[in-house]
Amino acid sequence: MFRKALKFSFSVAIVLWLAVGPAVAGNKDPAFIKLGAGDAGSVFADRDQAGVFSIEYRAGPELEFFHIRPSLGAFGTTDASIYGWFGLSGDIFFGRRIVLTLGSAVGFYLDGEGQDLGHVLEFRSGLDLAYRFDNRSRLGIGVTHLSNANIGEKNPGTETVMLIYSHPLKSLFSDSK
Repeated sequence: MFRKALKFSFSVAIVLWLAVGPAVAGNKDPAFIKLGAGDAGSVFADRDQAGVFSIEYRAGPELEFFHIRPSLGAFGTTDASIYGWFGLSGDIFFGRRIVLTLGSAVGFYLDGEGQDLGHVLEFRSGLDLAYRFDNRSRLGIGVTHLSNANIGEKNPGTETVMLIYSHPLKSLFSDSK
């Protein structure tokens, strides 16, 4: 039941993003390094609990296409699970300060001593809700769901909830003139 609600909520968020995003985006925020720490597995279901730590690079406006930017990241858990991904994300701004970031990714998962998610290939969908400071850094909460989309024999999926800090960077692809 929860997964159906999560999929429905994510679908509504995507439609909202496509309808409202371009009108409110005006996003000239730079590239970011995002750092996160939180909980994996036990928030929305009675699953094995582990701490989770993440790092992600989110590209700047020079790689933006229709308000969507690529990202590359990884997380590790306290029970030795790791996940690395490549994805796409976009921002919806509510005024100058509140930013909703929606994203999807695909990556590789190794369970270590943690949750067996049924396959090495896992898909990630999620959102961050953050406060944007004057220097464009952001502090917020991120929620993600990992699933193998039924390509494995089993597909238990898992969720993470993290405190996220995004630090603005000068673009890695800009000229250094």
